Amino acid sequence: MLNFSCISSSMNCLLIRSDESWLWHRRLVHIDMHYLNRLASKNLVVGLPKLKFENDRLCEACQKGKQTKSSFKPLNVISTSRPLELFHMDLFSPSRTMSLRGNYYGLVIVDDYSRFTWTLFIATKDEPYHAFKRFAKII
Repeated sequence: MLNFSCISSSMNCLLIRSDESWLWHRRLVHIDMHYLNRLASKNLVVGLPKLKFENDRLCEACQKGKQTKSSFKPLNVISTSRPLELFHMDLFSPSRTMSLRGNYYGLVIVDDYSRFTWTLFIATKDEPYHAFKRFAKII
């Protein structure tokens, strides 16, 4: 059964489905209709009726969840005029494998001009400042 209602203030029409399949879709945390059919056929959820759940459209919450922003276009312009003028740094969280000296964190430093990359392994997350100071003295 479909119910249509319009909100006059925003001039948007909302499609409200009182269909039981969409109710179960919302109850089960917006599960895909394919998986909902599998749950119903194997009687894995108590009270779930044996209906044919059709994936004919997306609910509003699922549609918003699938929206993505377009990424920034890469720039092929080098913004610096000489090496070691600008660095890009990233601290990556604990990796699954330990480094040779027993460290799990890493600091990645990339030179903007040459794109040369250094990776400094550190033991804890509060060490990047000291690691960068040592790196700056060496460079």
